[in-house]
Amino acid sequence: MKATIWHNPNCGTSRNTLAILQDRDGVEVEVIEYLKHPPSRDKLAQLYRDAGIAPREGLRLRGTDAEERGLTNADDATVLDAMAQDPKLIERPLVETDKGVRLCRPKEKVEEIL
Repeated sequence: MKATIWHNPNCGTSRNTLAILQDRDGVEVEVIEYLKHPPSRDKLAQLYRDAGIAPREGLRLRGTDAEERGLTNADDATVLDAMAQDPKLIERPLVETDKGVRLCRPKEKVEEIL
């Protein structure tokens, strides 16, 4: 099984989720440091759609100006535009496998798609 993780190596939850993936037999892990290589707006929309959550639910609040910018009450298009322009606004880690996508907070959420 292939798993892609949109990862921030400075985030403990992201590191712990990556460790779960790497420790699982039969999982080929692709690591994308999303702050260096951000997903496109279309990719973000697909990830949130496949995860069954609104883009606003994938918005990082801590350490960002998302609330000040009014993004917590913004429509999906506005949130996606902001995330595409400023990847710091993307909550992590997002993990995608053939079984689906999860925003892995807490890290154990990754088990649902393995």
